[in-house]
Amino acid sequence: MAALLFAGCAGQIQKNQTSVEASTEILKEHVEFFNSLDEEDVVNLIPNAQAFSWLSENIPLFECPDSILEQTYYYRWWTFRKHLKSTPDGYIWTEFITPVSHAGKYNSISCALGHHIYEGRWLRNPEYLNSYINFWFLKEKNFENSRYSKFSSWAADAIYNKSKTDGDGEFALSLLDNLIKDYEEWTAEKQLDNGMYWQFDVRDGMEESISGSRIHKNPRPTINSYMYANALAIARLAEMEGKAQLSEEFRAKAERLKKLVLENLWDEEAGFFKAYTEGTRISDAREAIGFIPWYFNLPEDEDRYGAAWEQIRDPKGFNAPWGLTTAEIRHPSFMANVRGGCEWDGAIWPFATTQTLKGLSNLLNYYKNHNMNARDFYSALRRYAESHQKNGKPYIGEYQHPMTGYWLKGDNPRSRYYNHSSFTDLVISDLIGLKPQEGNKLEINPLVPEGEWDWFLLDKVPYHGRSLTIVWDESGEKYNAGKGFRVFADGKLIAKSAKLERISGSL
Repeated sequence: MAALLFAGCAGQIQKNQTSVEASTEILKEHVEFFNSLDEEDVVNLIPNAQAFSWLSENIPLFECPDSILEQTYYYRWWTFRKHLKSTPDGYIWTEFITPVSHAGKYNSISCALGHHIYEGRWLRNPEYLNSYINFWFLKEKNFENSRYSKFSSWAADAIYNKSKTDGDGEFALSLLDNLIKDYEEWTAEKQLDNGMYWQFDVRDGMEESISGSRIHKNPRPTINSYMYANALAIARLAEMEGKAQLSEEFRAKAERLKKLVLENLWDEEAGFFKAYTEGTRISDAREAIGFIPWYFNLPEDEDRYGAAWEQIRDPKGFNAPWGLTTAEIRHPSFMANVRGGCEWDGAIWPFATTQTLKGLSNLLNYYKNHNMNARDFYSALRRYAESHQKNGKPYIGEYQHPMTGYWLKGDNPRSRYYNHSSFTDLVISDLIGLKPQEGNKLEINPLVPEGEWDWFLLDKVPYHGRSLTIVWDESGEKYNAGKGFRVFADGKLIAKSAKLERISGSL
């Protein structure tokens, strides 16, 4: 098959032709709906009037039988576009749509940088994200009042994974010296004598948590997992550069830190990774930060670790009506401090939901010793999608009451379109399952539960300089491109299966 055709409102695929009219029509309908609800009192680089054209040029197009997931997918791209700014120092994405006092130049904030990179790696024009990364490492870090290190970061990991997505190892390698310097700066400032890293919860972007402090230098699963991942990313980039000794050095750092996390932050009695409190005792609370190690595949594949995930099923654990909580519901301090400020003692934060879902996806993809399944992922992702509402209209804010869905910042204008999490990456890389690889390899492992969808289409996905089309059509009658699961690169079939299952191929 030389090419594919997506034509007409039904999205039909025919042989030997290429068109994406149906998919862009669906995008257009969503954009027009979102635009109609928006007063647009803040305009950055791409105004609403240009949203459809910019999005149609830049984002992967998605169709599925689940209207809530599909709408939220497009809503999150629509809001992500709102935060793109052109500055004298390059393109950046903001976190807040309105200026906030704790931001740096151009209203920049580094807290969600890792989320922004994971999300932005799927844009077809790489200039925006490359410029944004260069802003932080080549420009902002040299500002007199730099705010880069104000928040913990997994930026090196995100940059490495971006390189596996777009195939642009050269860009990532151009930053290798900067990433090493950054790692050394974090080590000088945050490493304890025992080799672990400490952080205040507010500097994790997770203030007023049950285990947290603004005084005590507490080891936490957050920063230790980030530093583990950043060390591995640097090691892999050094290997790409042919610097074997440097690679070995940073792999050793990662392995030592992994050992320290498993020895010190795992509470065997509670069966959970936890933070220390007051620097000397482990917290008595299970918190969502205990799932972060799986975001980076840090834990060993053992039953005792895998059992921690059963807490997301438990209504006394993290399983609330409106989503996954940031602390276990059974804890006496759950939601005890909520004042509508920025409390992480149980409320739903999309930032944490993203990390937890990515960790669960990794568990399902790369671990065997656990009792979780694709239904757990799909159900949690769908609740996350459903939570994107306020007064019956699409909305993404700062944090939510887990029992009522009320956005706890109320009508505070700063919370609108809050760009502090990821969603579209979870659809592309985890639900549909496109797992970027080095070289010319491709692997896809969908987490759509068996029997849930008869069809879906993810089209115009940029990957290693190619354009991917990923199609599931159980009957073969939805798209007329044959039955089953198929993947095309620039219109050429490169992988297929009769079932919706893990497949691999070469570009």
